Amino acid sequence: MDEGLMASTRRTGRLHRLAHFFYRRPGFYLALLLIPPLLWFGAIYLGSLLALLWQGFYTFDDFTMTVSPTLTLANIQALFSPVNYDIIIRTLTMALLVSLFSAVLAFPIAWYMARYTRGRQKAFFYIAIMMPMWASYIVKAYAWTLLLSRDGVIQWFLQHLGLEWVLSNILLLPGIGGNTLSTSGLGRFLVFVYIWLPFMILPIQAALERLPNSLLQASEDLGALPQQTFRYVVLPLAIPGIAAGSIFTFSLTLGDFIVPQLVGPPGFFIGNMVYSQQGAIGNMPMAAAFTLVPIVLIALYLALVKRLGAFDAL
Repeated sequence: MDEGLMASTRRTGRLHRLAHFFYRRPGFYLALLLIPPLLWFGAIYLGSLLALLWQGFYTFDDFTMTVSPTLTLANIQALFSPVNYDIIIRTLTMALLVSLFSAVLAFPIAWYMARYTRGRQKAFFYIAIMMPMWASYIVKAYAWTLLLSRDGVIQWFLQHLGLEWVLSNILLLPGIGGNTLSTSGLGRFLVFVYIWLPFMILPIQAALERLPNSLLQASEDLGALPQQTFRYVVLPLAIPGIAAGSIFTFSLTLGDFIVPQLVGPPGFFIGNMVYSQQGAIGNMPMAAAFTLVPIVLIALYLALVKRLGAFDAL
């Protein structure tokens, strides 16, 4: 009995000394905690990404369809050819438009959630917003091809409202194209907005939750009109949330290849080019070069939204 008590005391003493050692050296303790995930991040994630980007400087032989490790800048230069440059601009424009329109749609919903809902009602809104995210992404994309088709629900709804002529005139606009919504740029835009909208609502709602009521009351006491309060009080404080949400909508649209493949007129996006170059042709160097484009664009976009306080709102 005494031997067991002594052994337990020795173990307790060693644990106390070990705890005291880590307590006196917090930097060493923090390093032990961070080294494993940092090694994984550096070796598995960054290492594989850098290896992929490095292949963008390899040479692809169009005749033998093989890749050689001969370094060249031809793939990077090919990104600025008219065809590839048009793909980059098309993808960038869509990403910006989706982010802008998502913010316009998300703001009223986020405002109502932040200012007028409590308890179960707020929980209902959270579930309603996140529920579409629980469904399969591919299933939602395919479902929208049926909704936007000529005999789909949206076309039927517009016909019964007598607004089919409005849709027909919109589809004739330059850049929209297509005979139906499912084969038009407008339909592709609507699907993108639907899929990424929850990623915009939640950051804006979180930013508006932090808006003090005292500021709104002070604005009202000073005689400001509702539109003046929105412009000079609400909107400046909500911009970090809008910028934070736009990080998701912008980056996810920029790299998507499923929606452009299923919905909309023929025309490649960056994601489609990466997929086709690597999967269909086997031109891994060109696919790697295209991978560099969204990385650069997102890095520039992050530098921009950082100035707007996006990282503080995440």
